[in-house]
Amino acid sequence: MKFPMQVLVVGGTGTLGRQIAKAAIDEGHQVRCMVRTPRKAAFLQEWGCEITKGDLLDTDSLDYSLEKIDAVIDAATGRPDDPKSSYEIDWDGKLNLYRACDRLGIKRVIFMSLLNAKQHREVPLMDIKYCTEKLLEDSSFDYTILQGVAFMQGVIGQFAIPILEAQTVWISETPSEVAYMNSQDVARFAVAALKRPQTIRKSFPVTGPKAWKPKEVIELCEASCGKKGKILKVSPFFIELGQKILSVFQATANISDRLAFSEVTGSGGSLNAPMEKTYEDFDIDPNETSTLESYIQEYYSMIKKRMKELNIDIDKQEKKRVPF
Repeated sequence: MKFPMQVLVVGGTGTLGRQIAKAAIDEGHQVRCMVRTPRKAAFLQEWGCEITKGDLLDTDSLDYSLEKIDAVIDAATGRPDDPKSSYEIDWDGKLNLYRACDRLGIKRVIFMSLLNAKQHREVPLMDIKYCTEKLLEDSSFDYTILQGVAFMQGVIGQFAIPILEAQTVWISETPSEVAYMNSQDVARFAVAALKRPQTIRKSFPVTGPKAWKPKEVIELCEASCGKKGKILKVSPFFIELGQKILSVFQATANISDRLAFSEVTGSGGSLNAPMEKTYEDFDIDPNETSTLESYIQEYYSMIKKRMKELNIDIDKQEKKRVPF
């Protein structure tokens, strides 16, 4: 197996994609990122990535982006503000990408999927992930499928910031347990797969050290920042109603598809899986994986330090707000 490799990262400007690009650069690989808007990818160039303008729906740009590539890491997912539906953007795009790889003889692909996709095919994003997994399994590609869950970065916007700023935290009445993982840790698995032949033509769960209930995450944030959260439980009925209303309008089609994902996080189940085999096959030390406790504490420490430097009193800011 060739090492280092010429790697194409698809979705390089996303939360996970940028971490994959950085980790691959740090491992000595030559990294190319295909992006729709190059001006938004200047930070990738600063890290040492080659930038090429392309779109998964534009087959000509795919051929150009894949030239002289040894491996593809696919971390692409449509944005909530994209005007088209998830199926148009993601599924058609996946077909174009893997057909181009097959045509150009690129065999090594790493696909970033989602845990339990098969169990939630009623959700467009999960259905696309599952169908892509099946496409790869039925192909001749040397694939590795990584089935992740929610990122710790998402906890900041959903819980940490609202609690710090005395805003309302919205949670489902039937919440799932989620084993959040730092996107930097997920990226380590994606890049490690490139030099681990035992991961070829296999699927692996990639989840955090512990599954957290929303109540536990809220209590963690409260203890870390010293403030009490305002909690509002939302019925799945109202989330489903909002999804149906948005699906009527073409301009909000992809937002509706993303809102449907609440069926997963509000199913009352557990988004978690055993990780012993994953750590073993990827030769990664589980003790190096971030915990949500340390992640949240580090975030609040950084915020408090920054606020002190700017002489901002969060308590005074809270008093200016009208209570919910």
